[in-house]
Amino acid sequence: MTPTKSRAPARATKETRPQSESARILEQLATDKVRWVQLFYTDVFGGFNQVDVPLHTLDEDSFASGVPKLDGSSVRGFREIFESDMLLVPDPRTLATIPWNPEAGGTVRFICDVRIGGTKTPYEHDPRGVARKTEAVLAEAGFDTSYWGPEIEFWVFDGVELLPSYQGVHDAWAGAGYRIHHSEAPWESQPIQGTVRFKEGYHRTPPVDSLLGLRAEMCNILADQFHIVMDAHHHEVATASQSELNVRFDALVPMADHVQDVRYVIKNVARQHGKVGCLMPKPVYGDNAIGMHTNQSLWTKGKNVFYDASDRYAEVSQTCRYYVGGLMKHSRALCAITNPTTNSYRRLVPGYEAPVFIAWSKGNRSASIRIPAYLRGRMAPKRVEYRTPDSAANIYLTEAALALAGLDGIKKKIEPPPPVDENIYKLTPERRRELEIRELPGSLDESLDALASDHAFLRPAFANSLIETYIELKRKEQLELNLRPHPFEFYQYLDV
Repeated sequence: MTPTKSRAPARATKETRPQSESARILEQLATDKVRWVQLFYTDVFGGFNQVDVPLHTLDEDSFASGVPKLDGSSVRGFREIFESDMLLVPDPRTLATIPWNPEAGGTVRFICDVRIGGTKTPYEHDPRGVARKTEAVLAEAGFDTSYWGPEIEFWVFDGVELLPSYQGVHDAWAGAGYRIHHSEAPWESQPIQGTVRFKEGYHRTPPVDSLLGLRAEMCNILADQFHIVMDAHHHEVATASQSELNVRFDALVPMADHVQDVRYVIKNVARQHGKVGCLMPKPVYGDNAIGMHTNQSLWTKGKNVFYDASDRYAEVSQTCRYYVGGLMKHSRALCAITNPTTNSYRRLVPGYEAPVFIAWSKGNRSASIRIPAYLRGRMAPKRVEYRTPDSAANIYLTEAALALAGLDGIKKKIEPPPPVDENIYKLTPERRRELEIRELPGSLDESLDALASDHAFLRPAFANSLIETYIELKRKEQLELNLRPHPFEFYQYLDV
């Protein structure tokens, strides 16, 4: 039997061509009578920035070619004035509703990638672009997926009072101070039943936990308007409503987007209630600071390559050990990115559950790298928890830098020292040397020195110009602190 001649497929017309995701979204937004669209992007230091445009100015091509609404010379760490035209390219997957915007018809937002004006070239200083490139580097190395789970800690204060006395001459300060207000804090005058004493806030219930309802509101907004799967929220160890929100793990770039959204919602919901959402690591003297312990794992074809059921110590594979070796080798340089403020190093001191020493272990929270030991015999939960970062970090650069450090360990087969199953804070210096335990930097300046001399592992995704610009701007931050007398210095030295 002679086969029948196949008919050529009909040419797609406007009516028959499948509708793109961006076109479908724009159509739905028009149906919902949305008037304004916020385009968010992230600067070098992790801050969300935005420009608002009317919905009618966007079309399907806006999601491919970008929106010409960014002057890169006005953003720290971006472009010079003679090369400042840049594009914002909205990511349709990041559509969210802004619930507190008063505009009739409502407001939505997209997170954007940044491109150089007049081209389709990703901008090499765009942190989201660095994270995207890191995903590609991992895929080229054979790891098609990486999963991330940062633990986001924060404060919500009733108020923060800055007490400057401005002299007005040569930009000089005649004095400065601050005071934090919070109903839970033991320094406030209130009934004792509402006080959270230092280091006694962990998992407390109302009426001691005064932020339960506010955290629940934040989580509900993140789930309903920002489409984030929430895992938990609770009061953390410190007083003054130190809190933690847990987001379900996700891939590298989506998780970084989620962390940015969590930070944004924390600050705005707190503001709606007349409070101050704060991600400064160590605002309260004498109590625990906030960190951002970052869980991570690498996967290939649905298999967690960090897991090995035959490993007697922690069920971790040799690949995982090499990854840990890379993290440990580059830990001091990583601090410049994971702990990016002068205040970050008020946290990295002994006695407050923050890592000080570079070591790894299972279930040991005095080590900077911990292999969680909650469950045995299960592949999916096996992960590395890197405990050094804090919530001031740029999450895109943090995840990218950690992934590249770990990948460097895998490629170079960097074997970590033996795990440490002791309380490292209580070890003698001699015992620490015996166990090959190094210290993390004690200041931002020290961490920048480490990054300046150890950044080759970042080059697959970080442009040299980005690293140089980052170091230059961060050194200025350290200098500004160094130039100013500190209030404690007056207590310590006024009578010398």
